[in-house]
Amino acid sequence: MLKRSDRNVLRLQRHTRLRKRMAGSPQRPRLSVFRSLKHMYAQIVDDSRGVTLAAASTMDPELRVQAKGKKKSEAGDLVGQLIARRALKRHQTGRV
Repeated sequence: MLKRSDRNVLRLQRHTRLRKRMAGSPQRPRLSVFRSLKHMYAQIVDDSRGVTLAAASTMDPELRVQAKGKKKSEAGDLVGQLIARRALKRHQTGRV
């Protein structure tokens, strides 16, 4: 049976392998998603500047009440909708 530390090492190896080929740019930023046992976190990242453009999670005050008692996939849908709204708002204001 794998221990949690082993899983984290394997996750970091996969992340490193993927990031060799993939990087976010201002025209096409990278979406980074992390799922813990209880919560989901998402970030939109511009790697050329090293800046997080938008972030959302199930722990956000806007989503905490809505996500409570829902399945993790349903909470993930809410996180996706929230991060999309925040990214579009940032893009429309020209702060990209």
